[in-house]
Amino acid sequence: MSGPVGHRPAGTSEHSTGELVKEASAQLSELVRSEMRLAQAELTEKGKRAGIGGGLFGGAGVAGFLGLQALLVAAGAALALVMPVWGAALIVAAVMFAVAGVMALTGKKQIAQATPPMPEEAVSSVKADVEEIKGRVRR
Repeated sequence: MSGPVGHRPAGTSEHSTGELVKEASAQLSELVRSEMRLAQAELTEKGKRAGIGGGLFGGAGVAGFLGLQALLVAAGAALALVMPVWGAALIVAAVMFAVAGVMALTGKKQIAQATPPMPEEAVSSVKADVEEIKGRVRR
């Protein structure tokens, strides 16, 4: 003989659907919170490493710049063996200005190619997609 509808026999541990949904929701919320804590910890660690790496790159840049200066002094000293010191310094300076000019022109060309900063190919692709959708809706 079965009991009334909705009545659970004594001693069973079955949960109602509402209880199961509530429990699943609570577990999902806790899972999301713990994943967020993990992501935050991971990003904090990666941020520290990126900061240290950036500082090391900056230090490398300064050391490289100082090395370049020493190399330029050495080049001037070498030229000073065969000509007056002022002439050697003038030649080294002229070469450095020529290098700076070439770099400036190359940089200007790169910037010109990068402007305008709008992603033109992506915009035209989106416009084509919109037109395609409009055409299909009209049919």
